[in-house]
Amino acid sequence: MLAATLVLLLVALLSLALGARPLSLGEAWSGLLDSGSASYPVVHEMRLPRTFLGLLAGAALGLAGGVMQALTRNPLADPGLLGINAGAAAAVVTAISFFGVAGYTGYIGFAFLGAAAVSVLVYAVGGGRGATPARLALAGTALNAALISYVSAVQLLDTASLDRMRFWMVGSLARAQDATVLSALPFIAVGALVALALARPLNALALGDDAARALGSRPARTRAAAIVAITLLCGAATAACGPIVFVGLMVPHMVRALTGPDQRWMLPYCAVLAPVLLLGADILGRILGRPGELQVGIVTVVLGGPLFLYFVRKRRVAHA
Repeated sequence: MLAATLVLLLVALLSLALGARPLSLGEAWSGLLDSGSASYPVVHEMRLPRTFLGLLAGAALGLAGGVMQALTRNPLADPGLLGINAGAAAAVVTAISFFGVAGYTGYIGFAFLGAAAVSVLVYAVGGGRGATPARLALAGTALNAALISYVSAVQLLDTASLDRMRFWMVGSLARAQDATVLSALPFIAVGALVALALARPLNALALGDDAARALGSRPARTRAAAIVAITLLCGAATAACGPIVFVGLMVPHMVRALTGPDQRWMLPYCAVLAPVLLLGADILGRILGRPGELQVGIVTVVLGGPLFLYFVRKRRVAHA
């Protein structure tokens, strides 16, 4: 954990240093602490909010992925599996196209409304108190497909808002501001606390509902709390950055190789290492796209797609 934290600090410092105007690590550090430094405006006005948002969104997506995989007992599950990301995206696209909403403070209310509505619907369709991982996954997959189709239709029909929606839908940290970070922080903090508090109940749930009840756990309550945590984490991250995929899939896999399946270790490691991946992808996009940049959502897809295929093939080989 100490090594992971040091890596996270190094990546955060690199995020402050690298961009359209590269800074040395010394200049980045000076710009962070010395208000008289020439690099102070660049660091504080542009890169510090972006870095903080990357830390928050990365932790949110990593925790949501870890909880999602434990909840569905599916190591290939992603926070988008239950349609929660798609619900938040559909609500924000509706706000942009039909109500002219702009900026994170306007997006976040709609994002949570969409995420919460989909969460309730998935839970109800999946069987309510009798919901099983398979039913939740099937209900989420169906709703996810329908909502993505709706988002695509709105983007095609509303040409006036297409550019703004297209930039947001790709997934980006580039428009981060202090207000964005401060607005997202309380929701992600509450979601993270709920997720970490579920570590023991999720461990019990992995043994099956009957064994979980024998251990004093309540499976229905655990599933409901897990969906609340995923909704808070994904809703805030999606409203702030757009729907960024594969972070919640890749990080729990990497962490599981280090810690094993114990959620008491997995979830804290996911919260530390997921921001490393997200900020690393953002830095890579800035370097490869100079003098412009590749949005972080594009980079995570390029990195995550082959890895996802590898995991799928590995599971097939294991079951053969």
